[in-house]
Amino acid sequence: MSDPAIQVEKLSKRYTIYHKKDGSGLRHVINDVLTAPFRLAKSVFSKNSNLESSSQATEDFWALKEVSFDIQPGDVVGVVGRNGAGKSTLLKILSRITEPTNGRITMNGRVASLLEVGTGFHPELSGRENIFLNGAILGMSRAEIRRKFDDIVAFSEIEKFIDTPVKRYSSGMYVRLAFAVAAHLEPEILIVDEVLAVGDAQFQRKCLGKMNEVSKGGRTILFVSHSMSAIAQLCKTGLFFQRGQLVHQGPISEIVTRYLTSDSSSGENRGLAVNVEELRKRKKLFFHSAGIRTAAGTGSVDLDVREPFDIELTYEVPSNLTRVELSIRIMNTDGRPVFTTLQSECSPDAVQEVKQGLYSTAVTVPGMLLMPGNYVVNIAAHEPIGEIFDVHESVVGFTVHDTGTVFAIYNSYGSIGTVMQTLPWRQRQLLELPGTAPVPATNPPGRTA
Repeated sequence: MSDPAIQVEKLSKRYTIYHKKDGSGLRHVINDVLTAPFRLAKSVFSKNSNLESSSQATEDFWALKEVSFDIQPGDVVGVVGRNGAGKSTLLKILSRITEPTNGRITMNGRVASLLEVGTGFHPELSGRENIFLNGAILGMSRAEIRRKFDDIVAFSEIEKFIDTPVKRYSSGMYVRLAFAVAAHLEPEILIVDEVLAVGDAQFQRKCLGKMNEVSKGGRTILFVSHSMSAIAQLCKTGLFFQRGQLVHQGPISEIVTRYLTSDSSSGENRGLAVNVEELRKRKKLFFHSAGIRTAAGTGSVDLDVREPFDIELTYEVPSNLTRVELSIRIMNTDGRPVFTTLQSECSPDAVQEVKQGLYSTAVTVPGMLLMPGNYVVNIAAHEPIGEIFDVHESVVGFTVHDTGTVFAIYNSYGSIGTVMQTLPWRQRQLLELPGTAPVPATNPPGRTA
């Protein structure tokens, strides 16, 4: 067996968090400014003095703790976990941007990384110059880079701005060029963070297609995303992180299932608005929360296949809007859409003016609709075939359990389908054939008289 493309052994990363011991506000700031020269002088003459000891306490925060795994050449691996789980810290360490506190990593091959916007390019250089700079960092000759140059520019779709300093690029332009460079300069290992969410939907699909093409060429890909549909579409295996620890490594279907059910065991609404004041300044509409509620009115993500349940959303409109429509899409753990429901389907006046305020809405999913299995909810608010106001993927996951239906006799629900809606059947005899004995009535399998 060949050596792993990536080998991580007992990797840990510690950050120090500072807390103010006592006091805050303008009076304490003025006091710190006035006393700073005296504290500085004291530090010069006192070898063991600590300038911060009187005003700050420290706490250790482990962004990663004792993480170990191997990734084989050619593997396409999805890295999933909630915010703060340690995913981005891991990628920064693998990309040599951040040094680990403890542990060891071994990378066999050239590494290209696409992390948060702002890393990897020199802001004062043009797009053209940054392409050659990144190629040189990867160890490529100018001749190799020139052969790829036209493909990179064409993929990025920013030909007009290729000689403009990248500091003048929008975030979307930056991501287009950065991804094009990372994917086309033939690294053995490609590391991609959630940064693709900055691009538009069409470009995201283009990037996923390119990563799929790269993976078929035998290169190793590490892909971080909160989009379970993208993860399931691209990756074969995955790593699931919680609170800085690797809790599971395995087939991507198992990883997605664990992720979807990890954060919603109580069934309570999941908060989506991280910084409300900032969102009010830059969003025309934004979601506050999403959750699942049973017909009995309790929050739960473990649902009876026979019973209806509600998907509940809360959202805010900072200023009056004239045309708003909400949509909900249910996805299975293979990343495939099961169905989408639009607000206007059941309410002809749904696409109307929405006044400034906080709103709550709910959609009832009937019982005996979804096959038993694991699902995830995607939500969006937008104009009808127009501007998108807010989108969230994988906001909440839930599991539908079979409670003794006729379908329970089958071992694999996937062979039956995704939905199990009961439909009316009508039957009549067209002709009674002579010489045939009547067929005795029987009960269908799984039923009793």
